Amino acid sequence: MTIDPHSTPEERAAKRVEDYTGLMWHVVVYVIVNAFLWIIVPQAAFWVTLGWGIGLAFHLAAYFIGDDGPVNKRYQKYLAEERARETQTPDV
Repeated sequence: MTIDPHSTPEERAAKRVEDYTGLMWHVVVYVIVNAFLWIIVPQAAFWVTLGWGIGLAFHLAAYFIGDDGPVNKRYQKYLAEERARETQTPDV
């Protein structure tokens, strides 16, 4: 969930709703399709459920980590340090 910091609050809220809706559709389709697979073809359903489950896990992780992930936190920290360094006057 990458949000442009220069966007309006309405645009950011719309992006969050879009991301949440996409995640929920992914979960619903996963549950429905895999339920039918387990009923119709239980021998193959395990591998489909496993593979798709891994993809869904990455989708969930991306949604919940989003812009608050460790990489972004480190970026924000370094950016603040660089801005502070830039505003300091050099001792000459």
